[in-house]
Amino acid sequence: MPVTETPTVLVIEDEEELRGALELVLARGRLESVLRADGRSGLKALYEVRPDAVVLDIGLPDIDGWEVLERIRDVSDVPVLLLTARNLEFDKVRGLQAGADDYLTKPYGNAELVARVHALIRRGQVHVAAPDEDVVDDEASGVRLELRSRRVSVNGAEVVLTPLEWRLLTAFVQHKGQVLSPEQLLELAWHDPMGVTAERVKFAVLRLRRKLGPVGRQIESVRGFGYRF
Repeated sequence: MPVTETPTVLVIEDEEELRGALELVLARGRLESVLRADGRSGLKALYEVRPDAVVLDIGLPDIDGWEVLERIRDVSDVPVLLLTARNLEFDKVRGLQAGADDYLTKPYGNAELVARVHALIRRGQVHVAAPDEDVVDDEASGVRLELRSRRVSVNGAEVVLTPLEWRLLTAFVQHKGQVLSPEQLLELAWHDPMGVTAERVKFAVLRLRRKLGPVGRQIESVRGFGYRF
């Protein structure tokens, strides 16, 4: 989604005092806030507002932050920054596996929060260069890409992908047979390799494989080098 003159950040945080503080901090960082106190209203705002980034608290009163993150990733690859009071490696790994883009532990520095959100928004503005053809048919795998409508089908059955998964699959299909390193995939699908870790690539590839079903096994891991379709 294009960046507006003042980017919009959806903040899903149940603590009223912290919500107010986040709104003030983000405003000072030239970011407009949309505030929600629980997961359900946050997900509704995601559809209504279409924010440039989401700041998501893990400890929510209705739907917990993990489930909210999963639902976000089902429909969007909007950049998500997780906020949590727990500084456990397990939580960080779980967040990355579920599709979070960044992770910040309370208490945090205001300047760091704003810098991270701005970096996520910049990373969100990416496009994979498409070939001149409107349709790419890979008969060997059964994958069909309709480039203008961004529709994907596998052996005739439509597969619903997030924008990031679409860019990742397009990169694989366009470079079929080549071994692509995590750094190359960052450049092709994210267009901002600085600050996005190779670990993020691994989890994104895992999610794409699951979405593609048996065909996903054709995205091979080449030990020590990267991935090959």
